[in-house]
Amino acid sequence: MTEPSVLRRYTVPLAAGVLFVAVALAFFALNAPAPFAVFGAMVQGAYGDGFALSISLVKATPILLCALSVALPARMGLITVGAEGQLYFGALTGTGAVLGLLHAPAWELLPAMLGAALAGGALWGAVPGLLRARLSVNETIVTILLNYVAIRLVDFVVYGPWKNAANLGWPATVSFPAAAVFPAFTVHGTTVHAEFLVACAAAAALHGLVSRSRWGLSLTLLRSNRRAASIAGVNYARNAVAVMAIAGMLAGFAGIMQAADVQGRLQPDISVGYGLSGFLVAWLAGQNFLRIIPLSLLMGGLTASADALQLFAQLPFASTVVLQGLLFGSVLALNGWLRRSKA
Repeated sequence: MTEPSVLRRYTVPLAAGVLFVAVALAFFALNAPAPFAVFGAMVQGAYGDGFALSISLVKATPILLCALSVALPARMGLITVGAEGQLYFGALTGTGAVLGLLHAPAWELLPAMLGAALAGGALWGAVPGLLRARLSVNETIVTILLNYVAIRLVDFVVYGPWKNAANLGWPATVSFPAAAVFPAFTVHGTTVHAEFLVACAAAAALHGLVSRSRWGLSLTLLRSNRRAASIAGVNYARNAVAVMAIAGMLAGFAGIMQAADVQGRLQPDISVGYGLSGFLVAWLAGQNFLRIIPLSLLMGGLTASADALQLFAQLPFASTVVLQGLLFGSVLALNGWLRRSKA
């Protein structure tokens, strides 16, 4: 590796960060009287103390899992935008297991809930993979459409057969029992949930598999030259279904985490656009599984800072979505400028 490439690896993200801060301050200047104070309040609300960091970790975990679910299929040239739907469907199937074993002990309920959620997410991911492999149906379109189906299925059950009559009209299931909650521990005032550690471990495992295994090499070959991969004996259909199913499992895990740990029940709007945020993070990271971790923490912090922006500057929650867009645009603009300057 040459020295310029090493230098570029560190200077480009730093320059993109500086550009993002500049445009974020400009955005605050147009909407608040004290942009630097607002920016400071946002950082404080995301990372200022143990409680703020705990919330940022909770927000970052589903983003991280959804980003991984986008990055893995991209390694073989598949573009999926289905993490949101897989998240919802995983939450749906996992909740079904909880309702069926409502009074079971944790050693029985947790594995059943997790297994059902992973299976649901895998199914919702495998369908577009199979359609792509067998019928050459565009996986991007199919995953977008399946997002709406999964969200509406959740709406159907929480407004209908799974609705808790004691909620006085509020569309939600009964509260999950304590046995359905994932373990967590506290370090220096910061609560870390087991799901975040699992998500980081998944990122490290995927990085190792894709970069150091024969399977990872086969994915790269499928992305670059499908015909050569076929001659080498690499089965496109099998790999397409496999990577999409694994991607769905990751997003399904994020879904049941939201239902069990964050909401405590299944209800509408269990996601605040985590699938889209994960898609942005995956592409910002260049499909690099390890880079996804810090970028997810950044996106999680942006989402967690919404309360601080609302209280300090009376800016709506949608401001965090604007900031995510500005971050994505800053990276794209800088990369585009670099490519043009080399031409």
